[in-house]
Amino acid sequence: MRVIGLLGGMSWESSIEYYRLVNERVKAVLGGFHSAHTVLYSVDFAAIERMQADGRWDDAGAELNRAAKALEAAGADFVVLCTNTMHKVAAQLEDGLGVPLLHLGDATAAAVKAAGVRRVGLLGTGFTMGQPFYRDRLAAHGLDVLVPGAEDRDLVHRVIYDELVLGVVKPESREAYRAVIARLVEAGAEGVIYGCTEIELLVGPADSPVPTFPTTRLHADAAVDYALGTTSLPLPPT
Repeated sequence: MRVIGLLGGMSWESSIEYYRLVNERVKAVLGGFHSAHTVLYSVDFAAIERMQADGRWDDAGAELNRAAKALEAAGADFVVLCTNTMHKVAAQLEDGLGVPLLHLGDATAAAVKAAGVRRVGLLGTGFTMGQPFYRDRLAAHGLDVLVPGAEDRDLVHRVIYDELVLGVVKPESREAYRAVIARLVEAGAEGVIYGCTEIELLVGPADSPVPTFPTTRLHADAAVDYALGTTSLPLPPT
C-alpha cells in the first residue's frame, strides 16, 4: 500500500473527514483490521486565511510547498491537498516535489464524466467559484461549469467561513444552500459539485434534485484506489 500524504488543516474540520473517509474506504476494500498508511501535515489555517484575504497567494503556495516536501520526507508516496481553494497554488506546491500530487480537480472531473454529466454547477468558496483556476481545470476536461450569481456566491462563501470552518452547522443555512442549488438546476446544471471540503458537513445528495459530486469523498476514494494500486492517478487535462 502506498503511503498517502494528507496536507490538511484548511480547515481541520474537513481534514477529519478526509482521514475518516480514507480509512473507511481501506477497511471496506481490504476488510478486517486494515487501515490506511497515511502521513498528515496540518497547517495553521489562521495564517493561510490571512494570506487568502490579503491576496498573498505566492506566500501561501510557498508554505504549502514546504509542507508537501515535509510529507515527502516523512515517507509519503503522493500528496493529497485536502482543500479545493488552495489548488489555486497547486503548481507552486509541486515545484521541486519528488512525489506526485493527486489533483482534486482531475479526480472530480473524472467522476462527473463517468456519471454522464457534462453541464455541472459548482459551489465552493468565493475564490473557487469566482476565479478561473478551478473552473478552467474542470472545463479543460470538457465540462461546462456553471457558478451561482454574485449574491448566491457571497452567501455560499459566508456560510463556509463564518460557520462551517468553525464547526457550526445551521438548518437555515442548509435551506439557503438548497435554494442556491435549485437555482443552478433551473439554469441548466445536470449535476452539482460540492467544491469545498466543508460543504459536505452541511448538505448531501438529498439536498439536490440532480446528482451531486462531493469532492472530499471523491478525492479520498481516488487516493485509496491509487494507494492500493487498483487505479492510476487521475489524468490531468490534455
